[in-house]
Amino acid sequence: MSVKRFGVSLQEGLLEDLDRLVERRCFPNRSQAIAFLIEKYKVEKGWEEDALVTGAILLVYDHHKRDVVDQSIHIQHEYQPLILALQHIHITHDACLETIAVKGKASEIRELADRLIGMKGVEYGDLMMSKVVE
Repeated sequence: MSVKRFGVSLQEGLLEDLDRLVERRCFPNRSQAIAFLIEKYKVEKGWEEDALVTGAILLVYDHHKRDVVDQSIHIQHEYQPLILALQHIHITHDACLETIAVKGKASEIRELADRLIGMKGVEYGDLMMSKVVE
């Protein structure tokens, strides 16, 4: 892949924001930060356009609340074609963290994530959007 050079003019405040991003994310230069922002935009656009995407669903819950585990398994079986892998970690005696790797249409993954995150007993949940699959 060839690299093209071009000039960019930014307002002073935006340039300061870009430099803070470079520092915070430990990018070697502004070009890497700009490339990161473009890739992030492409990911978000793909999710908006209901493209074929990948991602991860994160859940934190008390595993002693039996209904949470049973309900989660039931929901996951309904969406089985979207689920690539699941990792279950005991983070304390009571709390569990699950990460569910997913691939499929953005709308279906959002639906799955909303159902899992909305379960009674889930203390925290999030959907991490990842790259559009081409």
